[in-house]
Amino acid sequence: MAVRTAERIASQASTTRTRAPRPVVPPDLRISDNPAAAVLRSATTGPVFRDNTARVTGLSIATVNRQVSALLTAGLLRERADLTASGAVGRPRVPFEVDIDNFGTLGVHIGSTSTRIVVADLRGRILGGLTIATPQTGQEFAVKTVAHSAKSFLQRWYRRTPLWVGVAIGGRVDPGTGVVDHPKLGWREAPVGAVFSEVLGLPISVAPHVEAMAAAELLLPGVQPDPADVPEPAHVHGSSLYFYVRETAGISVTLDGRVHTPSNGPGSIAHLPTGSEVECQCGRRGCLEATVGDRALHARAVGRGIVPAHNGKASSTIGDLYRAAVGGSEPARELLADRATVLGRTVALVRDMLNPDRVVLGGQAFTTYRPGLAHVARSFNEATVLPPTDIRVTGYSSKVQEFAAVVTSLSALYADPVAALRRSQA
Repeated sequence: MAVRTAERIASQASTTRTRAPRPVVPPDLRISDNPAAAVLRSATTGPVFRDNTARVTGLSIATVNRQVSALLTAGLLRERADLTASGAVGRPRVPFEVDIDNFGTLGVHIGSTSTRIVVADLRGRILGGLTIATPQTGQEFAVKTVAHSAKSFLQRWYRRTPLWVGVAIGGRVDPGTGVVDHPKLGWREAPVGAVFSEVLGLPISVAPHVEAMAAAELLLPGVQPDPADVPEPAHVHGSSLYFYVRETAGISVTLDGRVHTPSNGPGSIAHLPTGSEVECQCGRRGCLEATVGDRALHARAVGRGIVPAHNGKASSTIGDLYRAAVGGSEPARELLADRATVLGRTVALVRDMLNPDRVVLGGQAFTTYRPGLAHVARSFNEATVLPPTDIRVTGYSSKVQEFAAVVTSLSALYADPVAALRRSQA
């Protein structure tokens, strides 16, 4: 009897070990005060010396030395003996940097119509990626299809050790479980975290995508692909409003180096009234998303004959509207100017409510058609009742979705690198 019981317990334990997925870990969207994290962050922009790191981080040189030794042992940092400072008295000064060759993370941004999958190094630089259509045939099939596509793409990077998976997605996200409600996709309690964890066998973090975009501005300022828009070093103190529009619209607030993550999920600006006559699926008219979202704008362009419904054998897209405007189509320019005017007025409304220290505009509604920014600025200035503020367009341009996924995949590592590495390798 005792033998059979022991055998049954052993069998159950074996089954549990076989089936147990890697954990779903809430993303940590903040500048961490963990000493190891501060040292790692100091080395993400290139080789640095220990004394410089101590000065930048405010840590003692003894603490910096301990953390550097621990991170070197873990393999997250590497020394650059070829850059040793010559002529110095005493022990040679050997700089160190983040190891960008041996590890990688997988980032996935699941959008309403398309999904982007990328692999990044520990500095946050994207090494490669692909775009697939987001399946529209039910949440179970869709989540599994995207997870297996991500796994297939990750297998191309067999020379790197994958540490983490980050998924950024719209809708409401439970960061502790990775469960997602996404009305536009028709998903309800979709087990995104559990499915990705089971398919990929890696720890995973799932974040609301606009909050992740705000975190990218905070944690990855050195990898913005548009050098004309790279901001000053990230503001740790004060507040920022991140305003995003593409297919969906959303906002996020950063306070003193931490992205505000409400316990009940992010707020919504999708149904803010704009004064337009566009009908929304909710039954009202003039809702923000129905007025300025890409799909709605494209539908109006087709309805007005500005772009054809089909471009050759395929359906036309919002890109055809942008190309028509650049090509000189006055109706296309007017339609985009109208959207930009609504955007500027709405940004002013939200900014006046929250009164942040700075405003960042992200998403293709702002970045793809640059002439529209003049209309955004004019409308904003006419609508706001507060003094001028620091307002700019994100430097991530059309890659903002990818970097939202990247920062989600790196957030645990950037918050506590040694613990995250231990969890990944457990």
